[in-house]
Amino acid sequence: MEPAIPKPKPNAIEVRGLSKTFGDFKAVDDISFSVPQGAVFAFLGPNGAGKSTTIKMLTTLLSPTKGSISLQGREVTEDPLQARKSFGIVFQDPSVDDELTAWENMELHGVLYGVSGSELDDRIEAMLRFVDLWDRREDPVKRYSGGMKRRLEIARALLHTPGILFLDEPTVGLDPQTRNHLWDYVQRLSKDKAVTVFLTTHYIEEAAKVATDVAVIDKGQLVAQGAPKKLMASTKTKTLEAAFIKLTGRSIRDEEAGAADRMRTFRRAWRR
Repeated sequence: MEPAIPKPKPNAIEVRGLSKTFGDFKAVDDISFSVPQGAVFAFLGPNGAGKSTTIKMLTTLLSPTKGSISLQGREVTEDPLQARKSFGIVFQDPSVDDELTAWENMELHGVLYGVSGSELDDRIEAMLRFVDLWDRREDPVKRYSGGMKRRLEIARALLHTPGILFLDEPTVGLDPQTRNHLWDYVQRLSKDKAVTVFLTTHYIEEAAKVATDVAVIDKGQLVAQGAPKKLMASTKTKTLEAAFIKLTGRSIRDEEAGAADRMRTFRRAWRR
């Protein structure tokens, strides 16, 4: 009997022909990519490249100008409410309530997602133990360090058992030790719980360490995608950071100037 051929993993994220325009400005220009279930996917790009706009479309905060997005088999534009149940998100800026305890932050999130009773209690305990915060569950979050708050945000994002976790610059402002611990948790999520992780970071060495697949966006267009080693080989470089610079250039991008340009374009389009 011939050995069974393993079936390929289904894709957790499918993006096809995705574009977003603000007046005459194309923030995202016809990009397509897929992310397998359980992968750690790094979405990299310089300031103003289109990363934030793409994430906002993936997480239903912005509607695409054209194209399609599927999360866990759900078409985002057709049923955004159901799509939101398929993912959790950790924003770049802290979003936990400092005046509440860790348990209360988790409990509030559970209520918003329709989880209650003993099921909610069990999930809160499981997630707080997963991120090593169970012993501090009754402490007000204002007493937490930056790293502890980040771990709480990850636990909260996973409370409703999503298949996808979006991490938008999750290690900004953290010390190297805490950053390493945070990425250890992320890798455990992918390996032990088959959670698909979609992350952005300006620390390219972090992406090289944890990502199974990388996509690079620049000026709204996808310029490369593949495993870190594949990108290094294609650019004939020895590090992912060197590959990134070769793909996107060495010029410094002014994020504030880019944002101002986009706002002016948006205002012109709005007046029309």
